[in-house]
Amino acid sequence: MTGTTPRPRAKRPPTIHDVAAHAGVSRGTVSRVLQGGHNVSPASREAVDAAIHKLGYVVNRAARSLVTQRAGSVAFLLSETQDRFFADPNFSTLLRGCTQALAAHDLPLVLITAATEAERRRITPFLSAHHVDGVLLISSHRGNPMVEHLHRAGLPFVCCGKPLGRRRRVSYVAADDREGAKDMVRHLLGSGRRRVATIAGPQDSPGGVERLAGYREVLAEHGLAVDERLVEVGDYSWASGEAGMQRLLARAPDLDAVFVASDLMADGALTALERTGRRVPADVAVGGFDDSPVAAAAHPPLTTMRQPWDRISETMVRQLLAQIDGEGPASVILPTELVVRDSA
Repeated sequence: MTGTTPRPRAKRPPTIHDVAAHAGVSRGTVSRVLQGGHNVSPASREAVDAAIHKLGYVVNRAARSLVTQRAGSVAFLLSETQDRFFADPNFSTLLRGCTQALAAHDLPLVLITAATEAERRRITPFLSAHHVDGVLLISSHRGNPMVEHLHRAGLPFVCCGKPLGRRRRVSYVAADDREGAKDMVRHLLGSGRRRVATIAGPQDSPGGVERLAGYREVLAEHGLAVDERLVEVGDYSWASGEAGMQRLLARAPDLDAVFVASDLMADGALTALERTGRRVPADVAVGGFDDSPVAAAAHPPLTTMRQPWDRISETMVRQLLAQIDGEGPASVILPTELVVRDSA
C-alpha cells in the first residue's frame, strides 16, 4: 500500500498571549504597550517590543476595533483633482509628513480625493460609517461641502489652512500666509523695485485671499497705490502662472518685480519672462511662496517664502488625535521664513 505524506500544518500566527508569555508580562501590559505604552515601565516595554520583533507579531486591527470601537486609521482627504495631486509637490510633501507623524502612533493613512460631486457622493457613506477615526482635510476651498458633511457625521477633522466663511469653530493648522506675503513684498521693495506685480492664488482659498491681502497692505505701507493692472489671479498651477505673467506683461510692460503666490506658478512665470527676453532678476525680480522642490530646481532658483511643512503635518496629526480622544477644536498658525536665492 502506498502511503501518503501528511501535509505539514500551517504555522499559527503569534497572538498577544504568545507575546506576553515570551516577554514575561501580563496580557494587559502587552495591550497597554500596543496602545501607546501608558503606565508601562521602560523595562516591560522593552521586553514587549523585543518579543513582538522576535515572534513577528502583527496587530489584529479588526479585533482591536471591536474592543476600542475605533477603525484604527485616518483619512487624508484632498479636495482637489487627482492630476493636481501629482502635479503640485506641496500635496505629496504633506502626505509624506502626515504618514510619518501617524506611523509613530501605528496608524495607517487612507488617501481619498473628493474634488467632484460624484467623488463626494461615493465617499460620503464611507465617512458617515466611521470607517476612519478622523480626517485630515487638505485644500479646503470656500464653501467646501465636505466640511459640513464631516460636522454632520460627527467625525473629527482638521483643516490644512484657515477655512473661509465658517461660523462654527473648525480645527485648523495654517502657515501665516498674510505675514509671509508681506515679508516677500517688503523684500522686493527693499531691493529697489517700484512696479511690483502679483499673481495671487484662487480667491476661494485661504492662501489666495491672505497672500493678496498682504501684498496690498505692504504697498499701502510704502505709500504706493495698488494698480489693479498689476494684479492677476491664478489657480496655483504652473500653466496659470505662465498665463498670468503673460497678461501682466501685456498690460504693464514696465513692471520690475512680481510676487507669485506659489512656487509652481512662479516657475510658470519664469518661462513667460524668458520667452519675452526679460532677464531675472536684472529686469524683473521674482518671488514665490512655499519653498517646494520646484523653487530650488527653477532657473534661476527661486527666492521664496518657506512654509514649515513638517511642523504643519505634525501639528495637524497631533490636533486630530487629540480630537479623537475627546478634545475640542483648536487653531494654530505657524510662521513662514524668507529664503533668498537668485531670482530676487
